[in-house]
Order: sequence, then structure tokens, then C-alpha cells
Amino acid sequence: MHARLTSLAQLTFGNLASRIYLALVAAAALFVAVDTAFVHQEDASLAGIWLFLLTAPTIFALMALGTLFGEGVAESAAFLYPALVVAVLVQACALGLFVRLLRGGPQRTAPARGLTHRACVRPRGHSGARPAGLAESPPWRPRH
Repeated sequence: MHARLTSLAQLTFGNLASRIYLALVAAAALFVAVDTAFVHQEDASLAGIWLFLLTAPTIFALMALGTLFGEGVAESAAFLYPALVVAVLVQACALGLFVRLLRGGPQRTAPARGLTHRACVRPRGHSGARPAGLAESPPWRPRH
């Protein structure tokens, strides 16, 4: 369970595309908060539309699910704010999955420093001899 949550958090927060998206959403949320608190307008402000545009289409699907519980539920702030947070996190995770797909699978991390010869094992079917062109690369891989 812990490994899955770590992997999910890595997808959501661990790549540049997701971080840029989350920064854009944070900037839009700050803009909406400042506009709501400090700017007096005769009409309604359209500042909040940026949050909906940045979280589309996920927010619209969540709002459609909210209408199943009634129009009052979907229009309430108690539903809308958590739905915005969930939509942002779902889309950041989707961006992470897309980045992983473009890179060709999960990123491999380098083995930790300080591994000794005993901490490594030979790959199956490996005789120990190195190919002629790869004399400098070791035939060892770290244990899992």
C-alpha cells in the first residue's frame, strides 16, 4: 500500500509537467482569491473561470456526479472546493502518467552509493565474460 501511494505521489508531483501545471493552478487560485477579497466590481467577476478552465474536463465530470445528489449539492461551496482540489490532483496525476508514457515506462533510479560487490548479483544466463565492445561496463545489477 505504501509503495502504491509513493508511486501515485511520484506521478502527481514528481515530474516537471505536473509541477508546472500545479504552479499554474496555484497562480490562478491566488488570482481568484485576491480578486474576490480586494477588488470591488459592479458585476460578477470572471476570475474564477480560470480555475475551471485549468481543471476541465475533470471538474465538469465531478460536477455532473454532484448533480446526482441534487442541484443544491453540486452548487454548494462545500462540494465545489473539494471537487476542484480532486480535479487538480487527478489531472496532475494524468500528466505524470502521460510523461511516463512518453518516456517509455517508469523512470529507473541509479543504485545507492556504497553498494559492495556482495550486494550485486549476476544476471541469469550470464557467464561472467564481458562482450568485446563493453569491457568498461560491469555485468552486475543491484539486488532488489
